[in-house]
Amino acid sequence: MRIGAHVDPTDPLAEASARDAEAVQFFLADPQGWKAPKPREDAERLRAADVDLYVHAPYVINVATLNNRIRIPSRKLLLGHAAAAAAVGARGLIVHGGHVNAGDDLAVGFDNWRKTFAYAADSGGFPLPILIENTAGGDKACARHLDALARLWDALGDYEVGFCLDTCHAHAGGEELLGLVDRVKAITGRIDLIHANNSKGTFNSGQDRHDNLTGGTIDPELVVAVIRAAGAPVIVETPGGVEGQAADIAFLRGQLGAAA
Repeated sequence: MRIGAHVDPTDPLAEASARDAEAVQFFLADPQGWKAPKPREDAERLRAADVDLYVHAPYVINVATLNNRIRIPSRKLLLGHAAAAAAVGARGLIVHGGHVNAGDDLAVGFDNWRKTFAYAADSGGFPLPILIENTAGGDKACARHLDALARLWDALGDYEVGFCLDTCHAHAGGEELLGLVDRVKAITGRIDLIHANNSKGTFNSGQDRHDNLTGGTIDPELVVAVIRAAGAPVIVETPGGVEGQAADIAFLRGQLGAAA
């Protein structure tokens, strides 16, 4: 089981080494901006590295929304990030499930996701796995609660879609971690990546506030149980920089019996 962390994008491989990580996740552009990612000068070195790479799409992307001024640029930006992530040898591009606004029909949001994959298919399809991530908040979210996730997966049934399970988001979103892997796999058939995070927010608070694994409001043993049941690669998105994340990685290896 490969364990790593979300790191600064300047030199992901150096960040991996500093944390003794076997995997890293990073952004290719401003996560709060709409600029397309630029080609990386270190792309060849990243592709050749013995470190598993994952790219997180910008937070601003929301392909579910009924707002054309956000949805249409989101589709284009997602496809651009997918191409850039594939160019550095990433194993997947993680993108949040998105939402519709209050008063809008969530069914349209699910269909907008379908149209996003159809839009990509028109240009040859996404060049790497797209991993949709569950989210913590919002009553009109496409991937907060499992009933919504089931409707999303029904809408995307004609396409190959991956899933990223965030433990903080699940807890804060109101989904019990005990038995969660089985419930998710009954819907998606797969879990491609785990975001292993504790939560500063309480259960069902809707707060997306990560904490280190031995802190927060989640019993760390529950996070470990989710990872063990999923059997998927793990990325910690926890605070504390190199020291905090290295401690979280070491904690997981100790609990899971993974080789350092």
